[in-house]
Amino acid sequence: QVQLVESGGGLVQAGGSLRLSCAASGSIFSINAMGWYRQAPGKQRELVAVSTSGGRTNFQDSVKGRFSISRDNVKNTVSLQLNSLKPEDTAVYYCYVESRSTLYSNYRGVWGQGTLVTVSS
Repeated sequence: QVQLVESGGGLVQAGGSLRLSCAASGSIFSINAMGWYRQAPGKQRELVAVSTSGGRTNFQDSVKGRFSISRDNVKNTVSLQLNSLKPEDTAVYYCYVESRSTLYSNYRGVWGQGTLVTVSS
């Protein structure tokens, strides 16, 4: 099994910055995608940013130019830098990792427990 531990959420004023981190551990042979989703109250969970093993990144349009994602393939960590935060960025942010336990296994996705980001106006 794979476990994800997230950190870095909190309360920040509009225009401020936060950094979220996620560490994956457990039965990991290789990781494909690592990313972040968020869910605001009353809304569906949505993709924020994702990084693939091939080095590609994809961002939700509303965060382009403000958020950045980075991963450490040795430490199996992924971080999300959130800059120029807006009140509409307030949500629970979830780490998501696709990994496999052996060379011949299928990739399986695992979610973190979520970390709350609150942006005050």
